[in-house]
Amino acid sequence: MSRVTIDSDPNPTTLAWAVRLLRAEAVALGLVAVWLVWADLTADTTDLPSALLVTAFAVGGAAALWALGGALGRRRAGARAPAIVLELMLLPVGWYMIQGGLGWLGVPLMALGLGVGALLVSPPTTRALGF
Repeated sequence: MSRVTIDSDPNPTTLAWAVRLLRAEAVALGLVAVWLVWADLTADTTDLPSALLVTAFAVGGAAALWALGGALGRRRAGARAPAIVLELMLLPVGWYMIQGGLGWLGVPLMALGLGVGALLVSPPTTRALGF
């Protein structure tokens, strides 16, 4: 007979914060997407295909972050790896912001990516997701 272990913390704080931060990132990227749509509609001259591609990328990123946050909130283990990949994508984005003189934004973005990534691989989150 195998022993059954009952998880004493069904929703660990680390997982709850990871979900909150993923959802906050989704909202922030959604606001950027709204601004991009407005910019696409009001621009005097533009490269329309490129503008639409950047806007679609922002909308897709916001939707992916929101969906991954929801899946992790429901403790779906398969959502952890894609969420970590999206968080790691903040590192080069932040780096190029720093190189471009936007260190005030790049450094916090890099810290956010590393922080959420750490929350997603922490032992309580790992146990809650069944790994």
